[in-house]
Amino acid sequence: MYVNGVFPAQWLSKALDDGSILTPSVADAALQPASLDLRLGDRAYRLRCSFLPDADTVETKLDRYGMESLDLRDGAILERNRPYLIPLVEGLALPAGVRARTNPKSSIGRLDVFTRVITDHSHRFDEIVEGYAGRMWLEVVSRSFTIKVRSGQSLNQLRLVAGDARVVDAEILEVHRAEPVLLRDDRPVAPSDVSLSDGLFLSLDLRREPFVGYRARKNSRLLDLTSPELLEADDFWEPVPSERGDRLVLEPEEFYLLISAEGVRIPPGFAAEMTAYDPTSGELRTHYAGFFDPGFGYEPEDPSHSSRAVLEVRAHDVPFMIEHELKVCRLRFERMLEPPSILYGAGIGSSYQGQVAMLSKFFRR
Repeated sequence: MYVNGVFPAQWLSKALDDGSILTPSVADAALQPASLDLRLGDRAYRLRCSFLPDADTVETKLDRYGMESLDLRDGAILERNRPYLIPLVEGLALPAGVRARTNPKSSIGRLDVFTRVITDHSHRFDEIVEGYAGRMWLEVVSRSFTIKVRSGQSLNQLRLVAGDARVVDAEILEVHRAEPVLLRDDRPVAPSDVSLSDGLFLSLDLRREPFVGYRARKNSRLLDLTSPELLEADDFWEPVPSERGDRLVLEPEEFYLLISAEGVRIPPGFAAEMTAYDPTSGELRTHYAGFFDPGFGYEPEDPSHSSRAVLEVRAHDVPFMIEHELKVCRLRFERMLEPPSILYGAGIGSSYQGQVAMLSKFFRR
């Protein structure tokens, strides 16, 4: 029935209809070109510590490590640096040959809200094995801000994948030659300058004026994600200029929003996922939110159109120097089972098409 590829929106819709995803109802807005927004259930459980169920069910471990429960129906406050576990509205009944993967939504990753899904009898976060049938639970840890959330909100999203959908480096380069996926100054990057190693590398732009990014403020006010009003950025973020020589020292455990030097275009037949660059010293973590849907930065009539990638960056243990055009993350590409019926962009209300700003959609720009 399936070959190798990521489920597009029309296949996700069918999966909802035939029960591959168990859910009472799904609004049209929850379907993205290559993913499905998942919704928070009615309760959040404050945890003593994070955990993985391994050989147990999630509920068995929750009985052991849960401390109290919060009612999310009218909204509840989640404290900084405290893990919470929230059952998701959606569950799964995956057929053989189909697995699932989850990631924070971009708007949530940019808030330094760390989310990851756990499932029964699993020793991995965010990776759901083929044939899994059961509930999904979302661990939420807000690192920089105390936040308020409500049941029904979407903090993360899910992809369904059949078989091996990976696109190897040589194929990425061929795609780029035929239909550019990486641009600099509105021009395709020369194939000889494309950096590939199990994905397409992106680098930092540290020459922006008057500042190159944002740093999360400490001890800010409550970040209310249930409010319809846009938040004032200055209450939560401080602009960060670069140093002389187009470089920046990242302070340990501070959270930064930066932007890529390159623009990205994701053609309709492909999906991508941002993965962190992993220096062997382990001092730098980039990008907490990963899915790039078909159509991101893509305009079929305008090959010079693209969108920058916003990078969520944190240095660990020691101050870490970054410089202009330092390669800090990469895009891994996957094939779609077929081009999606909808593409990322203004037509479906996507928030970050053609972006040059870095802040989440929750803030006044």
